[in-house]
Formats: sequence, C-alpha cells, structure tokens
Amino acid sequence: MTLLEPSLPHPSVPPLWAPPIDEAVRRDLCTDCGVSRTARPGDCGHACQFLKPDYPAMERRVHGRARDPARPDERFFGPFQQMVRAALKAPRPGAQWTGITTRLGERLLETGMVDAVLTMAPDPSDVWRPKPVLVTKPEAMAQCRGMRMGWAPLLALLEPARAQGFEKIAVIGIPCQIHALRALEDDLGFEKIYVVGTPCSDNTTTERFHEFLALLADDPSTITYLEFRADYCVELRFSDGSEKRVPFLMLPLSKLPRDFFPLTCRTCVDYTNTLADITVGYMGGEGEQWLLVRNDRGAEILSLLGDEVRTAPPGSAGKRAAPVKGFLKNTERAAGGLPVRGTPNFLRPLVAWLMPKIGPRGLEFARARVEMKAIETILHLRRERPRRIRHMVPQHVWDLVAPYGISPGEGEK
Repeated sequence: MTLLEPSLPHPSVPPLWAPPIDEAVRRDLCTDCGVSRTARPGDCGHACQFLKPDYPAMERRVHGRARDPARPDERFFGPFQQMVRAALKAPRPGAQWTGITTRLGERLLETGMVDAVLTMAPDPSDVWRPKPVLVTKPEAMAQCRGMRMGWAPLLALLEPARAQGFEKIAVIGIPCQIHALRALEDDLGFEKIYVVGTPCSDNTTTERFHEFLALLADDPSTITYLEFRADYCVELRFSDGSEKRVPFLMLPLSKLPRDFFPLTCRTCVDYTNTLADITVGYMGGEGEQWLLVRNDRGAEILSLLGDEVRTAPPGSAGKRAAPVKGFLKNTERAAGGLPVRGTPNFLRPLVAWLMPKIGPRGLEFARARVEMKAIETILHLRRERPRRIRHMVPQHVWDLVAPYGISPGEGEK
C-alpha cells in the first residue's frame, strides 16, 4: 500500500520546495515527526518511537543484525560497520562543522542516486525555526546548512514526494523522525530510501530556544551560529564576525524553566540515530565530525565523498564514571527539572578549565553522553510516566544504567 498514488514528476518543482502540509494531530509524548500530518495519521500508533519501540527487531531489519555483544561500543552506539573521525578537506563556508552532511546530500543528487532529499532549511520568518523541504538540485543543499531548534514535521513531505513521482529519495533526519520512517518505509512505495541520520537530544520549541539565546547575548538577534561542542563549550558566532565560547558549566541553565526540554527529549532512547544508514555527528569526533557507517548503504553514501574527506580512527581519553555519577545525582536532586546543581559557583571556572583536559574525550565523551541520556530516561519516566517504562525502555538502556545502580523495578520490564 502506498500513501498516495504517484504521478509523473512535475517539471516545475523548484530546487528547494516546501509544499504545504496539514496541521498536526497532537498526541502525548509527540515530537511532531510529521506522520500525524499525513493522510494516515493513525500510522503514529505503530511508527512512534515513544510508544513501544522494538530496536533489536528494527536493527535486524535495517542493518541485517542487532547489536553485537562482542563489540562493546555497539552497546552504546548501535550497530555499525565502521566508525571514524572525519572532516572535509575543503570545509564548506557557513557549515556547522565542515559540511559533511550537506555535501552528502549534494553528492546523492549530483550522482542521480536520488531524485530528492528530504531535510530542513531555515524558515523565512525565523532562521532558527526548521522548515521541512524537498531539495531537488545539488546547489540548493547549501541553503540547508546549520543547526535549528524546534519541532520539524519532516515526514509530512513523504506524500508530496511520492505524488511528484520521486522514486529514490534521501532523508536527513533526527532519531524520532528516522524511527518513524523505518517503521513505515515498506509501505511508502519508494524504490530506494537513503538515510543520513544526525544525533539528537534535548530539542525544544523554537520559541523556548529564543529564550535561551536571550540569556547568552545582550542582542540575541546577532547570534548566527550555536553549537554544543565536545570540548565542553558552546560555540557562538555573531553577525559582526566575532566568536565566543561558553563552558557548559557557565551556561545560565538555572534561569530556564523546568520544562524547557520536553519530556519526549528527556526520555529519548536513541541519541545516536541507530536506524540510519550513516550517522553524522560530533560527540566522538574530538573537534571534528564523527561518522558511524552502519550498513552497506551507509558505506555507499560515504563513498560518494571519495578523497574529499579526511578520516582517522576516533580517539578516546579520560574516565566517564565520575561525571556520569555526578549527572545522576544532579538529575535526582532536580526532581524533574534541569540538572544544574553540583559544582559550587566559585569552582565552576576552574572545573570548566579542567574538563577539556582531564574529562572524558572522544569516544569516552560519547559513551558518557549516551549513559547520561539512559539515566535521564529512566529517572524522568519513573517520575512522570511510570506506566510507560515497560514499553518505552529497551534492554540496551537497562544495560547502560546497570553500572550506576539502576535496575528495573517491579512492572518496569
């Protein structure tokens, strides 16, 4: 069954196309991936990551196997064939890092491997608001560079894509979008779907994100770039060309509302986008990008870059146990709010200086973040949706939290 019967490709489809989409059907624990805006909103019932995900079964279907116990890092990051630190030799101007994700989209279109790329571009009314678009020409991918914050109903564009007769598409998305895509892809009617995933955690509405920006600069409208980096800093760039780095410990999180991050993002169990063909992120990159090639299709995608990309084995340094235990205690004390307590104010500049030097780095940093997310998931569900734990929490999350004294209680598994 297809969502819509295809027609012939429309010759007037622009290089960057944002077709109109329906209103969302609001649901509990919804990140508005776009499925509820299609002609079949009932598909949310089996596509949503926040209902009853079966990651072992989905990983076997997508990658040909589930996580291998003999490969310890798959417990953290999901199945992968290859994991590297990477950077484009010629970084793209204005890219969030060096522009690998954008370049992959360009190459998929340049080579004719896909007819269109489903991804995000900045909304014309607000550069920080993500707007779902269909990209049909390689040169239009440059308009999709950078990070944006907010709900992004990307999958609502699957129907317009099929209606235009596109047979081969690429989807660049975050974990909750990709989980839903994978749950539905056999019924979508496309000949091929290539999936480039980006890690994601702690999204919020665009309006709330503007509140955060207002705490970082006297004139937040001058901020043109924001990135959470693996060196324990947030990097800011401004319209006058200046740059600023704010250590994580110095961020004004205590001034944000308790529900700044929605419960969905505080209970996400797929930080690293394990169902993508290739994941492109930063956590294990030590200042560069971090690529996880998960299956043969992911290897095919990466091969499109040829010698444009420089790769190296990812490094790992430091110990994660103490920071993760500290995060656990702070999250427990926050009682559902943001875990902002811990280091006394007078010590924060010193600790902020030390962490990039002695804290977990590279893959150890990535492992720490995944364990923190697992801890956060259990604690917040226990507090706010205890009946959902047995359905929402897969076994690999329980395995990640076990070393920190957290185990399933009665009725939680």
